[in-house]
Amino acid sequence: MRGAYDVHVHVGPDVMRRRIDDSDLAPRFADAGLAGFVLKSHYVPTAERAAVVNRLGRAEAVGAITLNASVGGLNPIAVEIAARGGARFVWMPTVDSSNQRSCLASDPEGAKPPMWARLQEDLRAAGMAADPVEVVGPDGAVLERTRQILRLVARHDMVLATGHLHGDEIAAVVAAAAEEGVRRIVVTHPEFTSQRIGIERQRELAAHGALLERCFTTPYTGKVDWDLWFSNIRAAGPENSIVSSDLGQPFNPPVEDGLALAADRLLQAGFSDEEVRTMTVHNSRALVGAEPLDD
Repeated sequence: MRGAYDVHVHVGPDVMRRRIDDSDLAPRFADAGLAGFVLKSHYVPTAERAAVVNRLGRAEAVGAITLNASVGGLNPIAVEIAARGGARFVWMPTVDSSNQRSCLASDPEGAKPPMWARLQEDLRAAGMAADPVEVVGPDGAVLERTRQILRLVARHDMVLATGHLHGDEIAAVVAAAAEEGVRRIVVTHPEFTSQRIGIERQRELAAHGALLERCFTTPYTGKVDWDLWFSNIRAAGPENSIVSSDLGQPFNPPVEDGLALAADRLLQAGFSDEEVRTMTVHNSRALVGAEPLDD
């Protein structure tokens, strides 16, 4: 794991309880030989937090923005300001995506629900449920305001992550992102309950240059079987996959252990050291724009 970035963590300060704060996480990452982490919040931009953490001079924190209702949805001003503030990742809508709002898929028995589900319910109960954030029109075509966001992502050379969109939406947005010049695209946890993207479509997305994000928590919390997680990685190719943790919840393992725990599972399942290092180290560094390592 030495030199890897965890491109998907949920740590404090946040609007819900987290296992650790970002400033405390940085030295733990450094001590573990990890290069850094991407600060994901469903509700607030994180570039300013990352800048403060980076004054510690330990592991690098990378700022981001997620285009949910709390930042105005597909709000080009929010993306532009986040980019000028140093944000390098843009997630398409997650908790406020039309797909996540209307998703009928239920978690398998015993699966842990995401922490944001309770917060979303609290907002609805208080009469503050915003309209879903739409990225495509009724005909399935990518909306012009979505393309405006994609052009900003391309102009600032940011990373586009697909959030909790439906598989059809993801395919349309990934194709549009390539047309608009976005260089780095990651398909957010394709095995998650509101995505459930089949392997043929995963291969098609990889052919468009997208990396498929394999979040440790998706199988760890029982949302998908480990065997399906492994088989999808094999079928799509480790070179097209990137492993992240999606950790930070107080009931889950320490965030700095996430990539190593995922690596242990992959090695036990028969993946080679080289394949695991590709998925955790080399692909994560390429995604965040870090210098490649020689090994």
